[in-house]
Amino acid sequence: MTKFRDKAARLDFSNLPGLAAAGAGEGGTVPPPAEIHRPKTAPGAMMAFAADARSELLAENQALKAQAEEVETLRGKVHELAADLSQWDGAKATRQIDPKRISRSRWANRHELSFADAEFQQLKDELANAGGNVQPIKVRPVGRDEQGELYEVVFGHRRHQGCLELGLPVLALVENLSDQGLFVDMDRENRARKSLSPYEQGRMYQRALDEGLFPSNRKLADAVGVDLSALGKSLSLAKLPHQVVAAFLSPLEIQFRWAKPLADALEADQAGVIQRADAITKLEPRPSAKDVFLRLVGQQGEGGGTVQPPAAASLLLQTGSRRWGSLSVAPDGAVSIKLKAGVLAVDRQKALAKLLADFLSDSQPTKR
Repeated sequence: MTKFRDKAARLDFSNLPGLAAAGAGEGGTVPPPAEIHRPKTAPGAMMAFAADARSELLAENQALKAQAEEVETLRGKVHELAADLSQWDGAKATRQIDPKRISRSRWANRHELSFADAEFQQLKDELANAGGNVQPIKVRPVGRDEQGELYEVVFGHRRHQGCLELGLPVLALVENLSDQGLFVDMDRENRARKSLSPYEQGRMYQRALDEGLFPSNRKLADAVGVDLSALGKSLSLAKLPHQVVAAFLSPLEIQFRWAKPLADALEADQAGVIQRADAITKLEPRPSAKDVFLRLVGQQGEGGGTVQPPAAASLLLQTGSRRWGSLSVAPDGAVSIKLKAGVLAVDRQKALAKLLADFLSDSQPTKR
């Protein structure tokens, strides 16, 4: 036994991996390993495992409880925000936009005089006093450049121009629209506000047809919600020769009700109408719009007296596609109205006679 003890005393364990480095830090003395308390029996080991698992479950339960409380708080905030947003259902947001980032619509046909008359100056004064437009215009995004988004006016061209000239931001509603959607919105807004003159309205419709935005007059009339005959009169004004338009001091003065008489006069004697228009432009002072109209259709001679307008061709009387009569003019100027059988009931004949009498009474020239 003594031999074995002597040999064991001479054994050197300092070269074993991990012991040399650990011993070097404390002058070569190797610290004893930490004592680990382990269960000595199987039941003890099972109890220790159960205790560790219980601790982990408790920690996980606390974390889940905290998350549930946070979710409940967020849910309450979401309900509050939803209640606030419900008050704005159907509303559309507006924003302030630099008017330089907005261009006029290519479908708009405002004459330049619309941006130079007294009414426009009054609008500018209102914009200046209010610090901008109170009623927003409508625009659609059309692209971007290095400075940001670019827009096109849907409606509100004069408000946009006023803010542009005053250097004020323009309040605008932004909406993505197709070309047809833009045109319909623009037309309805203009007619509701009565802001376009009949001539400008006709030019707007004519451009839409020329550029193929609508395939026919009927499709255009249906889209914007106007009567087909009213659309025809607007287009008739847009097609007036430039000499006729120039005869008026401003094309904005041309009246909607003058469309058919002017078209009839041009059809009967276009050269004569244009000759009279050229003569009117040389008059000083320039005559009123109504006087210009009368001269163009030949109802006022050089001495101020009236002359008979050219006889019109036979006209069909119809409602939509249903023809119910005709109107014709004899060589001596007598006018005849012929109605189909069954169109006019006997008890309505007196009403028609009174209607014609009132019409003819209103159309008689004023005596001087």
